Amino acid sequence: QVQLVESGGALVQPGGSLRLSCTASGSILRITTMGWYRQAPGKQRELVATITSSGSTNYADSVKDRFTISRDNAKKTVYLQMNSLKAEDTAVYYCHTDAVQRTETLWWSDLWGQGTQVTR
Repeated sequence: QVQLVESGGALVQPGGSLRLSCTASGSILRITTMGWYRQAPGKQRELVATITSSGSTNYADSVKDRFTISRDNAKKTVYLQMNSLKAEDTAVYYCHTDAVQRTETLWWSDLWGQGTQVTR
């Protein structure tokens, strides 16, 4: 079994900062692109940021220059540092990975975490 477990969500003050973490558990050889998505009440889930296994990043325009995504491959963990938080950042944040290699021939794809609430 492979799971993505997020942590770090909280209620923050205007202009505050928060760091989210997401760790993959289970027997894993390799993880491809990891990312963060968010879903605000009444809205569709949207991309926040992604990072490839080699470290290339991509951000939504709304969070550029405020959020930073990073990962520690040895720890199977992806992080999202969020600074200068705004009211519109309030959402449930979900961790995602495109694919996880479990054995030489077995891959699991499109995995999601359970979500963590960020409220500003």
